[in-house]
Amino acid sequence: MRHPPRTFVLLTTAAFAMASCALAIMGTAAGAAASPSCTVTYSVTGQWAGGFQGSVTVTNNSSALNGWSLGFGFPAGQTLSQGWGAKWSQTGSAVTAVNETWNATLGTGASVTTGFIASWSGANTAPGAFTLGGAACTTDSGPGPTPTPTPTPTPTPTPTGPTPTPTPTDPTSGAPELSVTGNRLTDRNGATRRLLGVNRSGAEYMCVQGHGIFDGPVDDASVRAIADWKANTVRIPLNEECWLGLDNIKPEYRGANYADAVKGLVDRVLAHGMTPVVELHWTYGQYTGNSSGCADVHASCQKPMPDARYTPAFWTSVANTFKNDRRVVFDLFNEPYPDRATSTTAQAWTCWRDGGTCPGIGYEVAGMQDLVDAVRATGARNLVLVPGIAYSNDLSQWLTHSPTDPTGNLAAAWHVYNFNTCSSEACWDSTLAPVASRVPLVAGEIGENTCAHAFIDRVMKWFDDRSLSYLGWTWNTWNCASGPALITSYDGTPTAFGTGLRDHLRALN
Repeated sequence: MRHPPRTFVLLTTAAFAMASCALAIMGTAAGAAASPSCTVTYSVTGQWAGGFQGSVTVTNNSSALNGWSLGFGFPAGQTLSQGWGAKWSQTGSAVTAVNETWNATLGTGASVTTGFIASWSGANTAPGAFTLGGAACTTDSGPGPTPTPTPTPTPTPTPTGPTPTPTPTDPTSGAPELSVTGNRLTDRNGATRRLLGVNRSGAEYMCVQGHGIFDGPVDDASVRAIADWKANTVRIPLNEECWLGLDNIKPEYRGANYADAVKGLVDRVLAHGMTPVVELHWTYGQYTGNSSGCADVHASCQKPMPDARYTPAFWTSVANTFKNDRRVVFDLFNEPYPDRATSTTAQAWTCWRDGGTCPGIGYEVAGMQDLVDAVRATGARNLVLVPGIAYSNDLSQWLTHSPTDPTGNLAAAWHVYNFNTCSSEACWDSTLAPVASRVPLVAGEIGENTCAHAFIDRVMKWFDDRSLSYLGWTWNTWNCASGPALITSYDGTPTAFGTGLRDHLRALN
């Protein structure tokens, strides 16, 4: 059963690149003053036609709080749509953000960061007054919006005759704007395109572990090295807490800093003629059941399903960031495995599509339909990849349960390693071929743990024979004996495993 969104996003006011305000936090603590002192940094981290995303960081300068409540009013008719890091609500123009259970305690000198997404029209004026527990807080007005320069118009010559309307076309090389035509990926010329390339891991784990944003260089030279393998696609795994700017992430690795770094890598991938696939890898939600990757509630490992609290907000923000460039592809969630938590396959596929309260999973789940809806609600028409269950290795009921998409621009995503259940041509013939006959099929991860390439050679042949897409895991300098790694150096020097993929891509081109 489908469920309505439950959280309101925290993104506040709009045309400010970064507005700092003194804000009021409210809380209760033994011996706490009636009007606790606090400092607030309020920033708009993204803005688009009709909507914006914001971040609020509150620092408690008074006695320790055990519970806090922030109040303010939107002065120009803005309306919250999603939020994270607090329980958000709005009545009329009045907005309230109350702590979650996990961030209720706010010690002296401690900070908490929350965020939201809201709509606006006409003006996006920042709130001018904040309260904490009803007590007024002193505010400092931040800088106003930076005006956008008005370009000087270039005179257009008056045509002497009728001018035909040009038909947009894609270049024969470089990253195309992709659409789904039957079971093929096509460009604007109607030509069939395949996604062939690599994964660039790092942005899903470095930030949450406090080490940085990427694992290794992502400069122009390192991206050029990928292109030199004749790859045409780079899949970029992401972390939702880092993108949304949650306060458990170091400030230098979260929010706008993180998003700007990702956008920079996307731009460099495009500059080298390759398709960027932005993918949600690690998410919020505590799961300690069968095949649990960690007991942490935060996005520090692979969870069985995305969470309803933050993941729709993540995709709303990401889709708004890239919706004006249809060369960017969206991959909804790395490797769902609700089948390990639920007792039946039927329950797993229902959970996968519809989300909600899923057997064996203790947090509210966002289903694949919720995420497609979040993307399309922004107006984004980008190609969307939808993975299966069993760590994306099972597509047996993908066609039966696939989410609906008003744009008709969905493809199936599948992962395979030599140790997976569906790792034989017989399984591919019986479960993949029916899917590939109906919709485009992309193997978002292929690999083997042998430090060789005999297995992926078989995978690539099966996919080549059907003109399907595949991406090798992973463009990182790990020890390939402990996991699939394609390179020993970011200049593109391959491992034995990587040699198989590199030589095959070069042979295709």
